[in-house]
Parts: sequence; C-alpha cells; structure tokens
Amino acid sequence: MLQKNRRKPRITISETDYARLNNLAAAYEQRSPEIAAALAEEIDRARVVSDKAIDAGVVRMGSTVTYEVDSNQSKTVTLVYPADANIDDGRISITTPVGSALIGLKSGQSISFATRSGQVHDLTVTEVTQTQQPVVAE
Repeated sequence: MLQKNRRKPRITISETDYARLNNLAAAYEQRSPEIAAALAEEIDRARVVSDKAIDAGVVRMGSTVTYEVDSNQSKTVTLVYPADANIDDGRISITTPVGSALIGLKSGQSISFATRSGQVHDLTVTEVTQTQQPVVAE
C-alpha cells in the first residue's frame, strides 16, 4: 500500500541550480502552470547552499541517478534541462514529475510523486553520480 501523505524529505540544491530552476519555473508559468507549480514547490522547500558546499551525493542538474519506483523498478537516468532531454538516451527533464521529484535528494531518501495522470508512486534514490561537467541550459 502506498503512503500518499508522507512528509516530503529535506532537500538541498546549489545556488546555481536554484537560480536556473527559478527562471525555468517562471518561463513555464504561462504555457504549463502545473509544471511551473510543481518545480517551484520543490525548489522553494530546498535548503540552498553554495555550489562549492553541495555534497557530491546530492541530485543536481547533470547528476546520474539510479532510483526505484514502488520498490521494484530500478532505473538510471541523468537529470537535464528540457532542451537536453531524451528518454531513449536516459536523459530525463527536470520538468517531468520524476525529474522534479529527484532534485535535491540523496541516496536512501524517498519521496512520493504524482504522475501527470494522477497516480501516486514512491520513489527511492539508490545511487547518485556526478558527471564530469554539469549540464547547462542553452
């Protein structure tokens, strides 16, 4: 049975990700208010730290993340900006429900998220790897 009212875990994001994601949420306000609201909700509850102080185990833009959904399906994706997304290559956009759920989490943390169709799932991060260079929006 899913725990649909679980408190959201504490998350941490870097100053750079915070600024860029705020701008992205603002850009989506007109054309896709649901996406803008979901993204804004996640980054607004985050603890913001300097880029140098962010722990390497925290999911940030450009991170490669292995996670499980509902404790059974393991997936590995790289979190990217919408222009760089390509699900066939494992690059998932921050504007997807899974993408916005992942930002700021650490290995071992779990969060409930709703799909665009309204289904609620539990996601647990099992591994976080940082790429050599952060993925930057174009």
